[in-house]
Amino acid sequence: MKAFVFNIDTCSGCYCCQIGCKDEHCGNDWSPFSKPQPDYGQFWLKIHEYERGNIPHVKKTYIPVICMHCKDAPCITSCPIEGALYQRPDGLVIIDPIKCTGCQNCIDACPYGVIYYNKNLNIAQKCAGCAHLLEKGWETTRCADNCAHDAISFGEESDISSLINKAEVWHPEYNLITRVSYIGLPKRFVAGTVYDPSTKEVVIGANCTLSGTAGDKSTTTDEFGDFWLDGLANGTFTLTINSNGKTKIITGDVSEKDIGLGDIALS
Repeated sequence: MKAFVFNIDTCSGCYCCQIGCKDEHCGNDWSPFSKPQPDYGQFWLKIHEYERGNIPHVKKTYIPVICMHCKDAPCITSCPIEGALYQRPDGLVIIDPIKCTGCQNCIDACPYGVIYYNKNLNIAQKCAGCAHLLEKGWETTRCADNCAHDAISFGEESDISSLINKAEVWHPEYNLITRVSYIGLPKRFVAGTVYDPSTKEVVIGANCTLSGTAGDKSTTTDEFGDFWLDGLANGTFTLTINSNGKTKIITGDVSEKDIGLGDIALS
Protein backbone atom coordinates (compact mmCIF):
# COMPACT_ATOMS: atom_id res chain seq x y z
CA MET A 1 0.00 0.00 0.00
CA LYS A 2 1.24 3.49 -0.88
CA ALA A 3 1.75 6.22 1.70
CA PHE A 4 2.99 9.80 2.03
CA VAL A 5 4.93 11.30 4.93
CA PHE A 6 5.45 15.07 5.08
CA ASN A 7 8.21 16.31 7.39
CA ILE A 8 7.15 19.75 8.60
CA ASP A 9 10.48 20.19 10.42
CA THR A 10 12.39 20.28 7.13
CA CYS A 11 9.79 22.03 4.94
CA SER A 12 11.02 25.54 4.08
CA GLY A 13 7.88 26.72 2.31
CA CYS A 14 9.67 26.93 -1.06
CA TYR A 15 6.49 25.81 -2.89
CA CYS A 16 8.45 23.53 -5.25
CA CYS A 17 6.02 20.69 -4.47
CA GLN A 18 3.03 22.83 -5.42
CA ILE A 19 4.81 23.99 -8.58
CA GLY A 20 5.64 20.40 -9.51
CA CYS A 21 2.01 19.38 -9.10
CA LYS A 22 0.88 22.26 -11.29
CA ASP A 23 3.49 21.49 -13.93
CA GLU A 24 2.43 17.85 -14.06
CA HIS A 25 -1.31 18.40 -14.26
CA CYS A 26 -2.04 21.79 -15.86
CA GLY A 27 -2.69 21.29 -19.56
CA ASN A 28 -2.29 17.51 -19.32
CA ASP A 29 -5.06 14.95 -19.59
CA TRP A 30 -4.12 11.85 -17.61
CA SER A 31 -7.44 10.03 -17.98
CA PRO A 32 -8.66 7.76 -16.54
CA PHE A 33 -6.94 9.16 -13.42
CA SER A 34 -7.33 12.90 -13.93
CA LYS A 35 -8.13 15.55 -16.46
CA PRO A 36 -6.21 18.86 -16.62
CA GLN A 37 -5.97 20.84 -13.42
CA PRO A 38 -7.09 24.45 -13.94
CA ASP A 39 -4.28 27.00 -14.10
CA TYR A 40 -5.72 28.79 -11.09
CA GLY A 41 -8.35 28.20 -8.39
CA GLN A 42 -7.23 24.67 -7.61
CA PHE A 43 -4.18 23.37 -5.75
CA TRP A 44 -4.22 19.59 -5.48
CA LEU A 45 -1.21 20.13 -3.25
CA LYS A 46 -1.74 23.31 -1.25
CA ILE A 47 0.67 24.90 1.21
CA HIS A 48 -1.01 26.17 4.37
CA GLU A 49 1.01 28.93 6.04
CA TYR A 50 0.74 29.70 9.74
CA GLU A 51 2.30 32.64 11.57
CA ARG A 52 2.41 31.65 15.21
CA GLY A 53 2.99 33.73 18.32
CA ASN A 54 3.50 37.45 18.67
CA ILE A 55 6.35 39.70 17.57
CA PRO A 56 9.20 39.23 18.36
CA HIS A 57 8.50 35.62 19.36
CA VAL A 58 7.14 34.27 16.11
CA LYS A 59 7.42 31.00 14.21
CA LYS A 60 6.38 30.38 10.61
CA THR A 61 5.03 26.93 9.82
CA TYR A 62 4.23 25.41 6.43
CA ILE A 63 1.94 22.41 6.08
CA PRO A 64 1.54 20.86 2.60
CA VAL A 65 -1.94 19.37 2.23
CA ILE A 66 -3.18 16.88 -0.35
CA CYS A 67 -5.95 14.30 -0.55
CA MET A 68 -5.43 12.07 2.47
CA HIS A 69 -6.33 8.91 0.50
CA CYS A 70 -8.35 7.70 3.46
CA LYS A 71 -9.22 4.13 4.20
CA ASP A 72 -13.04 3.97 4.20
CA ALA A 73 -12.97 7.41 2.58
CA PRO A 74 -16.17 9.41 3.17
CA CYS A 75 -15.95 10.83 -0.34
CA ILE A 76 -16.32 7.33 -1.82
CA THR A 77 -19.41 6.47 0.21
CA SER A 78 -20.97 9.82 -0.70
CA CYS A 79 -20.68 9.22 -4.45
CA PRO A 80 -23.93 8.02 -6.10
CA ILE A 81 -22.24 6.78 -9.29
CA GLU A 82 -20.71 3.32 -9.13
CA GLY A 83 -17.04 3.39 -9.96
CA ALA A 84 -16.80 7.18 -10.24
CA LEU A 85 -14.90 7.35 -6.96
CA TYR A 86 -12.87 4.34 -5.89
CA GLN A 87 -9.80 3.15 -4.04
CA ARG A 88 -7.07 1.38 -5.98
CA PRO A 89 -5.45 -1.78 -4.61
CA ASP A 90 -2.43 0.36 -3.68
CA GLY A 91 -4.63 2.61 -1.49
CA LEU A 92 -4.83 5.70 -3.71
CA VAL A 93 -8.30 7.23 -3.95
CA ILE A 94 -9.24 8.15 -7.51
CA ILE A 95 -12.03 10.25 -9.04
CA ASP A 96 -12.69 8.81 -12.50
CA PRO A 97 -13.04 11.95 -14.67
CA ILE A 98 -15.06 10.02 -17.25
CA LYS A 99 -17.65 8.64 -14.84
CA CYS A 100 -17.90 11.69 -12.54
CA THR A 101 -21.14 13.62 -13.04
CA GLY A 102 -20.17 16.71 -11.04
CA CYS A 103 -22.78 16.24 -8.31
CA GLN A 104 -20.25 17.60 -5.75
CA ASN A 105 -21.32 15.20 -2.98
CA CYS A 106 -17.69 14.26 -2.44
CA ILE A 107 -16.68 17.88 -1.98
CA ASP A 108 -19.17 18.26 0.84
CA ALA A 109 -18.15 14.91 2.36
CA CYS A 110 -14.40 15.63 2.56
CA PRO A 111 -13.53 17.16 5.96
CA TYR A 112 -10.08 18.19 4.72
CA GLY A 113 -11.44 20.41 1.92
CA VAL A 114 -9.09 18.95 -0.68
CA ILE A 115 -11.60 18.14 -3.42
CA TYR A 116 -12.35 20.85 -5.99
CA TYR A 117 -15.09 21.44 -8.53
CA ASN A 118 -14.16 22.19 -12.13
CA LYS A 119 -17.20 23.96 -13.53
CA ASN A 120 -15.84 23.97 -17.07
CA LEU A 121 -15.56 20.19 -17.11
CA ASN A 122 -18.37 19.62 -14.57
CA ILE A 123 -16.28 17.20 -12.55
CA ALA A 124 -14.71 16.95 -9.11
CA GLN A 125 -10.91 16.88 -9.03
CA LYS A 126 -8.12 16.26 -6.52
CA CYS A 127 -4.71 14.67 -6.00
CA ALA A 128 -4.58 11.22 -7.59
CA GLY A 129 -1.18 10.38 -6.14
CA CYS A 130 0.32 10.69 -9.64
CA ALA A 131 -1.25 7.32 -10.45
CA HIS A 132 -0.51 7.88 -14.13
CA LEU A 133 3.21 8.08 -13.35
CA LEU A 134 3.10 4.97 -11.18
CA GLU A 135 1.50 3.14 -14.10
CA LYS A 136 4.50 4.20 -16.22
CA GLY A 137 6.95 2.76 -13.70
CA TRP A 138 7.69 5.80 -11.55
CA GLU A 139 8.31 5.02 -7.89
CA THR A 140 7.45 8.49 -6.60
CA THR A 141 5.20 11.48 -7.23
CA ARG A 142 5.99 14.85 -8.80
CA CYS A 143 5.64 16.66 -5.48
CA ALA A 144 8.12 14.33 -3.75
CA ASP A 145 10.45 14.37 -6.75
CA ASN A 146 10.40 18.19 -6.80
CA CYS A 147 11.14 18.66 -3.08
CA ALA A 148 14.68 20.00 -2.59
CA HIS A 149 14.68 19.27 1.14
CA ASP A 150 13.42 15.67 1.08
CA ALA A 151 10.48 16.82 3.17
CA ILE A 152 8.10 14.57 1.22
CA SER A 153 8.47 10.79 1.31
CA PHE A 154 6.31 8.56 -0.86
CA GLY A 155 6.39 4.82 -1.34
CA GLU A 156 5.29 1.49 -0.01
CA GLU A 157 4.26 1.60 3.63
CA SER A 158 6.74 -1.15 4.40
CA ASP A 159 9.60 0.85 2.87
CA ILE A 160 8.91 4.06 4.79
CA SER A 161 7.57 2.46 7.98
CA SER A 162 10.31 4.07 10.09
CA LEU A 163 9.00 7.49 9.06
CA ILE A 164 5.35 6.52 9.46
CA ASN A 165 6.07 5.37 13.02
CA LYS A 166 7.32 8.89 13.86
CA ALA A 167 4.40 10.62 12.18
CA GLU A 168 0.83 11.51 13.05
CA VAL A 169 -2.32 12.26 11.13
CA TRP A 170 -3.52 15.80 10.56
CA HIS A 171 -6.82 16.48 12.34
CA PRO A 172 -7.15 13.19 14.28
CA GLU A 173 -10.54 14.41 15.47
CA TYR A 174 -11.91 13.42 12.05
CA ASN A 175 -11.39 9.79 13.09
CA LEU A 176 -10.11 8.76 9.66
CA ILE A 177 -7.30 6.37 8.81
CA THR A 178 -5.23 8.21 6.23
CA ARG A 179 -2.35 7.29 3.93
CA VAL A 180 -0.85 10.72 4.51
CA SER A 181 0.89 11.51 7.78
CA TYR A 182 3.10 14.26 9.17
CA ILE A 183 6.28 14.55 11.19
CA GLY A 184 6.62 17.74 13.22
CA LEU A 185 3.06 19.01 13.20
CA PRO A 186 3.21 22.18 15.30
CA LYS A 187 2.33 22.07 18.97
CA ARG A 188 1.62 25.14 21.08
CA PHE A 189 4.38 27.29 22.54
CA VAL A 190 4.84 30.06 25.10
CA ALA A 191 7.82 32.36 24.68
CA GLY A 192 9.13 35.64 26.08
CA THR A 193 12.10 37.81 27.00
CA VAL A 194 12.93 38.35 30.65
CA TYR A 195 14.61 41.58 31.74
CA ASP A 196 15.43 43.41 34.95
CA PRO A 197 13.92 46.94 34.88
CA SER A 198 16.31 48.16 37.59
CA THR A 199 19.38 47.42 35.48
CA LYS A 200 17.65 47.63 32.10
CA GLU A 201 19.40 44.39 31.14
CA VAL A 202 18.08 41.02 30.05
CA VAL A 203 18.17 38.25 32.63
CA ILE A 204 20.31 35.29 31.59
CA GLY A 205 19.71 31.88 33.15
CA ALA A 206 16.33 32.65 34.71
CA ASN A 207 14.37 29.49 35.54
CA CYS A 208 11.10 29.29 33.59
CA THR A 209 8.68 26.57 34.69
CA LEU A 210 5.29 25.97 33.12
CA SER A 211 2.53 23.73 34.49
CA GLY A 212 -1.16 23.16 33.86
CA THR A 213 -3.35 21.36 31.35
CA ALA A 214 -1.05 22.62 28.58
CA GLY A 215 1.71 20.45 30.04
CA ASP A 216 4.74 20.55 32.29
CA LYS A 217 7.83 22.17 30.80
CA SER A 218 10.88 24.01 32.09
CA THR A 219 13.85 25.83 30.61
CA THR A 220 16.20 28.73 31.31
CA THR A 221 16.59 32.03 29.50
CA ASP A 222 19.41 32.23 26.97
CA GLU A 223 22.05 34.92 26.42
CA PHE A 224 19.38 37.21 24.99
CA GLY A 225 17.01 36.69 27.92
CA ASP A 226 14.70 34.63 25.70
CA PHE A 227 12.89 31.40 26.57
CA TRP A 228 10.78 29.07 24.43
CA LEU A 229 8.52 26.44 25.96
CA ASP A 230 7.42 24.31 23.01
CA GLY A 231 5.49 21.09 22.46
CA LEU A 232 2.53 22.16 24.59
CA ALA A 233 -0.99 20.77 24.43
CA ASN A 234 -4.02 22.97 23.95
CA GLY A 235 -4.91 24.15 27.43
CA THR A 236 -4.22 26.55 30.28
CA PHE A 237 -0.91 27.20 31.98
CA THR A 238 0.82 28.85 34.90
CA LEU A 239 4.31 30.15 34.13
CA THR A 240 6.70 30.81 37.00
CA ILE A 241 9.94 32.73 36.35
CA ASN A 242 12.62 32.82 39.06
CA SER A 243 16.02 34.52 39.21
CA ASN A 244 18.11 35.88 42.08
CA GLY A 245 15.22 35.78 44.54
CA LYS A 246 12.80 37.52 42.18
CA THR A 247 9.66 35.76 40.95
CA LYS A 248 7.10 36.45 38.25
CA ILE A 249 3.93 34.36 37.80
CA ILE A 250 1.91 34.53 34.57
CA THR A 251 -1.23 32.59 33.69
CA GLY A 252 -2.63 32.06 30.24
CA ASP A 253 -4.36 29.81 27.71
CA VAL A 254 -2.92 28.29 24.55
CA SER A 255 -6.11 26.49 23.54
CA GLU A 256 -6.59 28.73 20.51
CA LYS A 257 -3.13 30.02 19.65
CA ASP A 258 0.55 30.17 20.54
CA ILE A 259 1.62 32.98 22.86
CA GLY A 260 4.56 35.32 22.60
CA LEU A 261 4.64 37.27 25.84
CA GLY A 262 7.13 39.87 24.68
CA ASP A 263 9.24 41.63 27.31
CA ILE A 264 8.65 40.41 30.86
CA ALA A 265 9.86 42.63 33.71
CA LEU A 266 11.28 40.61 36.62
CA SER A 267 11.17 42.82 39.68
